[in-house]
Amino acid sequence: MRKQPSGSRMGRALRVVHFVGFRGEEYWSAVKVFGLPHMVHMGWDRRAQRDIGEDDLVVFAKGDETQPLAAYNYPDIIEAKEP
Repeated sequence: MRKQPSGSRMGRALRVVHFVGFRGEEYWSAVKVFGLPHMVHMGWDRRAQRDIGEDDLVVFAKGDETQPLAAYNYPDIIEAKEP
């Protein structure tokens, strides 16, 4: 039996949905149109750019892929501060 490449189903690459830069209610508007994302990026940085595959769908809250990359990578998680 031939093993399928990682990230594929029956020989076809899976299309990953990325949301970039969503902060509030616009997130739920995008979910209504594109479905739940597989990955959420806090902003457009080099890490987000590296994570995106050739056939992936990228949805930006503002702008597009031509906007300048952030000078530094965004954190993966922002934890709530205790009172």
